[in-house]
Amino acid sequence: MASRTSRDVLLRGLSVLGLAIREQPRIFAVAVAGSVLFGAMVIASAFVVGAVVGDVVVPAVAEGSVGVGVLALAAAALFGLSVLRVVGIFGRRLGAGFMQFRLQAAYRRRVTRRYLDLPLSWHHRNSTGTLLSNANSDVEAAWYPIAPLPFAVGTLVMLVGAIVSLFVTDWALALVGLAVFPALFTLNVVYSRRMAPRQQRAQRLRAEVSGIAHESFDGALVVKTMGREAQETDRFAARAGELRDALISVGRLRGFFDPMLEALPSLGTLAVLVVGTVRLRQDAISVAELVSVAFLFTVLAFPVRAVGWVLAELPRSVAGWDRVRRVLDATGGMPYGDRTLDPPAGTAPPPVTLTFTDVHFGYEPAEAHRPGVQVLGEVGFTVPAGRTVALVGPTGSGKSTITSLAVRLVDPEQGTVALDGVDVRGLTSESLARTVALVAQVPFVFDDTVRANVSLDRPGITDDEVWAALRLAEADGFVAALPDGLDTMVGERGTSLSGGQRQRLTLARALAGRPRLLVLDDATSAVDPRVEAAILAGLRAGGPRSPATSILVVAYRRATIALADEVIYIEQGRVVARGTHSELLATVGGYADLVTAYEQAEAEGAPAEGDPPTPRPYDPVAPLSTGLEVEVDR
Repeated sequence: MASRTSRDVLLRGLSVLGLAIREQPRIFAVAVAGSVLFGAMVIASAFVVGAVVGDVVVPAVAEGSVGVGVLALAAAALFGLSVLRVVGIFGRRLGAGFMQFRLQAAYRRRVTRRYLDLPLSWHHRNSTGTLLSNANSDVEAAWYPIAPLPFAVGTLVMLVGAIVSLFVTDWALALVGLAVFPALFTLNVVYSRRMAPRQQRAQRLRAEVSGIAHESFDGALVVKTMGREAQETDRFAARAGELRDALISVGRLRGFFDPMLEALPSLGTLAVLVVGTVRLRQDAISVAELVSVAFLFTVLAFPVRAVGWVLAELPRSVAGWDRVRRVLDATGGMPYGDRTLDPPAGTAPPPVTLTFTDVHFGYEPAEAHRPGVQVLGEVGFTVPAGRTVALVGPTGSGKSTITSLAVRLVDPEQGTVALDGVDVRGLTSESLARTVALVAQVPFVFDDTVRANVSLDRPGITDDEVWAALRLAEADGFVAALPDGLDTMVGERGTSLSGGQRQRLTLARALAGRPRLLVLDDATSAVDPRVEAAILAGLRAGGPRSPATSILVVAYRRATIALADEVIYIEQGRVVARGTHSELLATVGGYADLVTAYEQAEAEGAPAEGDPPTPRPYDPVAPLSTGLEVEVDR
């Protein structure tokens, strides 16, 4: 079983190396050419050194003098060979480095691109720590053997040349070489087989340690408020200890085999000297040939190790590649169409109509043997162009899922979501991004300037456009009061801003793109009702720099709901009633109870049933978001 596993790892590892060569053939050819040049010069150096000893040094010792011309010629030959060896080393290392780092960069981009293409349901089943490990350490591990690979290929060429040279020199010395070189390869294979399971376990534990660390740091607020510091430390320490023991096991095995791999060529050199002395006495070889063969054995010890390095790193490469392929082969992408909603050139983009028709949606289970969660069923409503529609319902009724469907973060299982009659699945990604903007309840602010957070480096958004968006979001006042205005650095996750300021900044970010449909998932919960009313009134009124837009807003406050042209009341993923606020208040008991309970709780300073969660305060020890976490109201 162990033998079959080792063969499987070897074959799969060689297939990964083959893929690398196919993707970077020119750079690999340069690296191998450098390695072959180095190997050829090593063999040539052995015979030049033998010739110098046999034809220059020995006669000089016997005669007591040496000619200057002969010495100069010998020095020039050795110097020339050294220069060519340096050129070979430079080409080999430069090519291998370029190849390895280009592959790592390319696959980091592919993995990240795949993350962005995969639906949210896939992300729900994978922790952020695992995703970070896939894009970082797993990609590095997959291409780690690339660094010694050209050296190993050149070494094989060198070994073939060395064995041929040995047979040309003397058959007895060639037999010594045939005994030593296979022994080296056998030792390397045994080393690789024993190393394979250790490297695979270490790579898996690296990902697990990364996942626990990310989870602990991201949940630092919960850990500290619940007094779980010691338990989280113990949990991390236990897994880190396992990783430590796994790496020590790798190091212990390497420490056991390395001396043998170093000693075997030296033993071969001694054997060559013993056999060579006998053959020298028999006049079968010359002093120069004996010195050449002995020198060849001494210099081949290090290059032969390159083959061992590749074999030793194959298990780690296979483990990393399997984890990378799991992402690249994941199914469930969201392909875009080729239709657009762009207005005719020279005309202002009008608001769009959003239509939900018999929409069903459910989340896939986190584990295969568990049932999924059905969230929406038979949902149908319309947000007319230029109008405001409010979504109201208790917690878990599916409001945030509807907002995710409206901006196509997810696709419905059944039914359609359309903009101006065009199914959103048929739109290009660029057209959808220009048409629709989502402002989530929990704002995310980049560690950058106010200007960068609002414009996001989108073309055509000038400072005037930024200020216009800030005014519409009722954020221009506090931004103007900041020390450097638009150039003020807001800190990690906007640590220098209050919760309400962060919400208004993210709202201005959405407005700066002049969306034709604005989706607000309770995006003004952290601002006071007066400011919220002013923001919504400004959005409804429009203006020269802020044309009127269609608005779908998840709302709880009576003042916010009252500004809507229509209210959609949802319970358990279904539309229960629709109408104006006053109509629903008078005819729908559940709606009246929810809105009244919220008002009473707000007046008393306590959360009501159905109250949205308070936006998360800034956590100074939490790391930057990867951009992959999406909170969904189910």
